Amino acid sequence: MANNEYELTDEQWEQIKDLFPVANTGRPGKDNRIMFNAMIWIARTGAQWRQLPEYYGPWKTIYSRFRKWRDDGTLRKIFEILCEDCDMENISIDSTTIKVHQQASGAKKRPKS
Repeated sequence: MANNEYELTDEQWEQIKDLFPVANTGRPGKDNRIMFNAMIWIARTGAQWRQLPEYYGPWKTIYSRFRKWRDDGTLRKIFEILCEDCDMENISIDSTTIKVHQQASGAKKRPKS
């Protein structure tokens, strides 16, 4: 099902599919994989919930599920499981260069004239 960079691979889905709580609404539940992929899409793109592609379903439904899973600890458990097997392929280390005044860097001090 993972047809783009925003969705889980089948292997990742197999690791976490049993961590999702069973919905007790009396109605057929939404597909947890599509809901979770929608949340990944939001996180990766930085878009607003209202900008969620129609493919994922109504944004309000997905946002409600996001809040529920966030509050009950489901998302934390999922990310902990997925992080156990990370390959560190996409790690980025950022360094910042700060210029130091010449006197602080050990440069020879000139007397004031």
